[in-house]
Amino acid sequence: YFQLPADLTKMHLTDNPHPQVTHVPSSQSGCSIASDSGSSSLSDIYQATESEMGDVDLTGLPEAPVDSEDEEEEEDEDIDRTSDPLLGRDVVRECLEKEPADKTDDDIEQLMEFMHQLPAFANMTMSVRRELCSVMIFEVVEQAGAIILKDGQELDSWYVILNGTVEISYPDGKSESLCMGNSFGITPSLDKQYMNGVVRTKVDDCQFVCIAQQDYWRILNHVEKNTHKVEEEGEIVMVKEHRELDRSGTRKGHIVIKATPERLIMHLIEEHSIVDPTYIEDFLLTYRTFLTSPLEVGNKLLEWFTVDSLRDKVTRVVLLWVNNHFNDFEGDPAMTRFLEEFEKNLEDTKMKGHLRLLNIACAAKAKWRQITLQKPSRDSPLFFSLLGGSDKGFGIFVETVEVGSKAAEAGLKRGDQV
Repeated sequence: YFQLPADLTKMHLTDNPHPQVTHVPSSQSGCSIASDSGSSSLSDIYQATESEMGDVDLTGLPEAPVDSEDEEEEEDEDIDRTSDPLLGRDVVRECLEKEPADKTDDDIEQLMEFMHQLPAFANMTMSVRRELCSVMIFEVVEQAGAIILKDGQELDSWYVILNGTVEISYPDGKSESLCMGNSFGITPSLDKQYMNGVVRTKVDDCQFVCIAQQDYWRILNHVEKNTHKVEEEGEIVMVKEHRELDRSGTRKGHIVIKATPERLIMHLIEEHSIVDPTYIEDFLLTYRTFLTSPLEVGNKLLEWFTVDSLRDKVTRVVLLWVNNHFNDFEGDPAMTRFLEEFEKNLEDTKMKGHLRLLNIACAAKAKWRQITLQKPSRDSPLFFSLLGGSDKGFGIFVETVEVGSKAAEAGLKRGDQV
């Protein structure tokens, strides 16, 4: 018996079974099976192939609870409640109207969920937003045309607009309109600051949150104690933020908030904090925004696979990648070749348990499709080879496809079951 990787329980997948998986024996090593865009849970994969997996030790794997109809109805009601923007704003307003000392952890979480959507808070870390939400005060100006700040008036707060529009009229005659999510007022400094221009409301029912100068300066200038910067050759290549998930202090650690692409790739195989358990999933979901090609990740994974101490970590990354984003492989010939090379590495290092999981993951993505391959004559070569049959005891699979051939152009791939 071989042990399955313990950290596979962290895979985040949906629960859409694929009945046709039962026709693809797990003993096959095909990696290029076409897929749909959905993900399937490992529990589905295990169930679909358990008849061929008599030699696999599945002890220790968690069982997924089955939701009852009542629970599903409650979840639907929760979704309906949270999807109602007016109801959501009412909840936020209730939290805002409380005095800072009376705000609970739940109130602050509600405020953070709302505030992070506003441009004024967009570039702030979570810890800074949390601190600001705990001290902010809610103010409402009912009438349009009301003057909020006069020209030359000493400033004592930072303002963020939650509803309505204000206009700033500058002494030189220019004016500027600010709407929901914009801010005005002091900068994070204890120096005396004065308003340049006149701020007045343009519509009725303008709503603001205000943060006192002392609090604003304290929070923004003490953020350094919650961050850890990694430098290489005099340049900052990664910034981590210290977070505490609860006030007990038992769940705390650093989470990556920004880094160079190279460092983000490297962090895939580094130790992840208890407050950042889904870093790999997050990376695989977002790498397209800062990398030009997935091969940048694939080539590094193949390089790290040669290091014994990194082999299990690399394999986990690839398994998560295949399960959650199989389209990255089937739609890219270069990535298909990467997957085949990775599979060969698993075979060479005799990592049979991981190899079986890779095959199962690929098979779980299979879907039926029809391919037409035209030959000029009966004697013309096929440009692909088959493996299997009744004498072998399993189905017929495509073993190899010649690169650049008519078979490859028609869409035939290694691992396809005929």
